[in-house]
Amino acid sequence: MAEFSLDTLRHSCAHVMAQAVKELWPEAKLGIGPSIEDGFYYDFDIAGAKKGQLVFTPQDLEKIEERMKQIIEKNLPFIRQEMDKDKAKVLFKELKENYKLELIEALADQKVTIYKTGDSFVDLCRGPHLDSTGQIKAFKLLSVAGAYWHGIETNPMLQRIYGTAFFSTKELDEYLQYLKEAKTRDHRILGREMNFFDIYYEEAGAGLVFYHPKGALLRTIIEDYLRKEHLKRGYDIVITPHIMKQRLWQISGHYDYYRENMYIVPDPEDKDSKKQSSEYVLKPMNCPGHILIYKSQTRSYRDLPLRFFELGTVYRFEKSGVLHGLLRVRGFTQDDAHIFCLPEQLDQEISSVLDFVFEAMRVFGFGDFKIALSTRPAQSIGSDDDWQRAQNALEHCLRSKKLDFTINPGEGAFYGPKVDIKLRDALKREWQCATIQCDFALPQRFELEYIGCDGKSARPIMLHRVILGSLERFMGALLEHYKGVLPLWLCPVQVVVLPIKDSIVEYAQQINIQLQQQAIRSKIDSKNETLQKRIRQAELEKIPYIIIVGEKEKKVVSISVRKRSVGDRGSMKLEDFIEGVKEEIRNYQ
Repeated sequence: MAEFSLDTLRHSCAHVMAQAVKELWPEAKLGIGPSIEDGFYYDFDIAGAKKGQLVFTPQDLEKIEERMKQIIEKNLPFIRQEMDKDKAKVLFKELKENYKLELIEALADQKVTIYKTGDSFVDLCRGPHLDSTGQIKAFKLLSVAGAYWHGIETNPMLQRIYGTAFFSTKELDEYLQYLKEAKTRDHRILGREMNFFDIYYEEAGAGLVFYHPKGALLRTIIEDYLRKEHLKRGYDIVITPHIMKQRLWQISGHYDYYRENMYIVPDPEDKDSKKQSSEYVLKPMNCPGHILIYKSQTRSYRDLPLRFFELGTVYRFEKSGVLHGLLRVRGFTQDDAHIFCLPEQLDQEISSVLDFVFEAMRVFGFGDFKIALSTRPAQSIGSDDDWQRAQNALEHCLRSKKLDFTINPGEGAFYGPKVDIKLRDALKREWQCATIQCDFALPQRFELEYIGCDGKSARPIMLHRVILGSLERFMGALLEHYKGVLPLWLCPVQVVVLPIKDSIVEYAQQINIQLQQQAIRSKIDSKNETLQKRIRQAELEKIPYIIIVGEKEKKVVSISVRKRSVGDRGSMKLEDFIEGVKEEIRNYQ
């Protein structure tokens, strides 16, 4: 059993990597080098590197690894030294480490700690580290990326080298195999291979998704499921504008607490005005729109609960460095709903949302979850009593269902505590999807009311909730969970019909029409290519069923069937095939 933590091991490995880089590239300037969830990284400023240009090559990583091994073999001690802040500034000024100088200037303490290894390598670091470099047994450098200093785009872009380290070679090998498997599931690669979506960075802008026909159809299938299930559960479908006046966001608090993530545009009818009142906002949330609909008429206690559901597209400014395929975008659609209810209805509504979440996850093939209850953050609105009541309601429902959950102190929304439900995929990775937020603050800020049974005005409680969350993120999770091999009911194309030669095309068309009449999503591939090439293309697109027809099939009015991941299923009647496909879909849902 190791006497030190995995974080300490990885942080020490980052330190060794920095030493190796400095020995190989003496002109390199050091940024920061922390341990992270799955490894470590270190940022370097390399002279002559242009903004956006990656300098370190795969061959360079191999050279750095080799030098790290030499440093490890020397079993150099990590020597900790405490010194006055002013003395440290002199030291790092002599070393021409301007980024370290900036970090020292920002420190409030008058004492700083440095670590030394070998004859010349010095790093500003609070530690802790291993006793010596020889305790590092298994490590690997993984990749290079650009990273702005302090994450600010106007600052220099540094070269960030990522790596990982483990206590044993066995653990490292298992992790590298995991990364290899994860790479084969990358939704960005699968989406391109399956022709589902693209992001046209240069032409349209970063973080904006364009769905190609098959991707749009997959999303439509998911949306149709959501509409059906919401209607079944007593939700009313609403639609709100994409852009609304700034005043709404000021009342809601988003303008003060979320402005840096909002797209704000001036009112074109008020060109000379620079007042905030003339601004419009591309909505980052759907809640103010649903609140306006609630306020559009007098509500009675008999009307509640009111459940407004919208597939609402929202826009949030995310820094370019965090954008990632479908998982982190600037424009996305949520299966968003807001429930306005009486105090005595709160527990039942929360419980019903939880049931909805777990049922939806089951249908889409997810059965493993992680649940967290997030409490009041430092920057928030509303009274202490209301926050406690909201938190108690969420916690009570989780406990009454005997659900395991953790507490995330201070991680709630600025207007209320929340329950986040993260699903785990086939590789046990976590994906944030469902959220339930209990809100006493916005009903008060917008002066929402209903007429109670005593004839007096009262304030409703508001629940914000999503089931799948961002449809973009959920689709990315689906593709990676299933490795692109989607369940039959979700596949945009369920069957492809391949005529062996031109004289069979008409027969293939008749089959395709019958399939489509039975609500089976099918297409014909009669391109002037070999049958094997067309079969291979259908397999790359991960189409569940391939129907092959030739003279023999036409003569006896039958089809030959290949099933994804199974192979040839032989000859059968079309009506038997259709019934089998329908039964497979019914069994899954």
